[in-house]
Amino acid sequence: MQQTPKNIAIIGSGLVGSLLAIYLKKLGHTVTVFDRRPDIRTITFSGRSINLAMSNRGWTTLKVIGIEDEIKKLAIPLDKRALHVIGKPEYFQKYGKEGEAIWSISRGVLNRKMIDLAENAGVVFRFEEKVWDVNLPEAKVYTGDSEKSAWQEYSFDLIFGCDGAFSRVRHKMQRRSRFDYSQDFIDVGYKELTIAPNADGTHKLDKHSFHIWPRGNFMLIAMPNLDGSFTCTLFLPFEGDISFDKITTKAEAKSFFTKYFPNVMMDIENLTEDFFKNPTSAMVTMKCYPWTYWDKIALVGDSAHAIVPFFGQGMNAGFEDIFVLNQLIESHGDDWLSIFGEYQKLRKPNADAIAELSYRNFIEMSSKTADPKFLLQKKIEKRFAEKYPNKWIPVYSRVTFSDRPYVEALAIGDAQEKIMLEVMKTPNIEEKWDSSEIENMILGLL
Repeated sequence: MQQTPKNIAIIGSGLVGSLLAIYLKKLGHTVTVFDRRPDIRTITFSGRSINLAMSNRGWTTLKVIGIEDEIKKLAIPLDKRALHVIGKPEYFQKYGKEGEAIWSISRGVLNRKMIDLAENAGVVFRFEEKVWDVNLPEAKVYTGDSEKSAWQEYSFDLIFGCDGAFSRVRHKMQRRSRFDYSQDFIDVGYKELTIAPNADGTHKLDKHSFHIWPRGNFMLIAMPNLDGSFTCTLFLPFEGDISFDKITTKAEAKSFFTKYFPNVMMDIENLTEDFFKNPTSAMVTMKCYPWTYWDKIALVGDSAHAIVPFFGQGMNAGFEDIFVLNQLIESHGDDWLSIFGEYQKLRKPNADAIAELSYRNFIEMSSKTADPKFLLQKKIEKRFAEKYPNKWIPVYSRVTFSDRPYVEALAIGDAQEKIMLEVMKTPNIEEKWDSSEIENMILGLL
């Protein structure tokens, strides 16, 4: 269906805001993007980023507007996890079937590219322009230097809030009656670190792996960049025996890395530099409802559903919001009330499901990946899935390598977990994990 061109504002020039701008521009709308921050293309990146893992949902959304191939040039496919457990050699876990991979891509590199593509399409960006207020019924935006300064008023037909977990647009919607809102911080923070490339520009670790150093209630992860470096993220409690609070000097940082991450020692100087240079950031799960106001305002991405980053689905879920909006636009044309109404009904349950899955994956990655019982369970599941691919698709594959709803992945995952709890009770499971007895037991329970 054709749409009548509208004058649309997007608040936030991050990944979701800039991609949505490209979509809306292609549909013939006039699009202005506001961001309180400077143009990301003109500044060095702030050291707050966890490398992105682009998976099916993200690629599907990029494919629709024909930029998938261009973005793939900026990314490195990772087909496995590399686990670094103290006292054991590094070992690998394949993510999915042959040819299935997640793609490591630097947030800064991708965001700059998206803004370039949006500008080339004719989107107008207004950087360093801070939105202080939004008139919801009239779709008006007010910007200015400060809350006390004179404000500039802009009138639009529609406004999309793509301004992240602490969204200004959502903040305004929260003041309305019957608006549900919750936020939940986990007591673990993260810090970005870097492993530099070898002198000849090659990667110091396997470049097609997602590297994890699981250490119980903390962990280090590393994802490769095109320039031979790795972006690492240290996830560590804010307070407690082993925590950010306890590391205050370079010597303490050095002894921490020496003790817990001996095989990244070659980069220890680099890591201790970054440790004190880069900020320690918090992680939040934010839920709200409704996501829209009349046919005027809609929240997209983190402003509607911020999640912790442990399933690599934050960006993918935000991009999928855009994919669904686009499908609804195709079927409803100019009926923005129906588009917005259906959008929030379709996406809200899935956003809640991926929030839950992401939180669970945090527990799994940090503590369970080093637990022999858990690894055995995964081995049994993998063997069964390989033999009966139509009867058993692991949750990870449902989330990462398919476009089926997150709600479905969560429900089926819970059912599979129930079955595995029974299986793992089998006496001497360590000896007969790959026997036909276990196989038949799973088939029976299914």
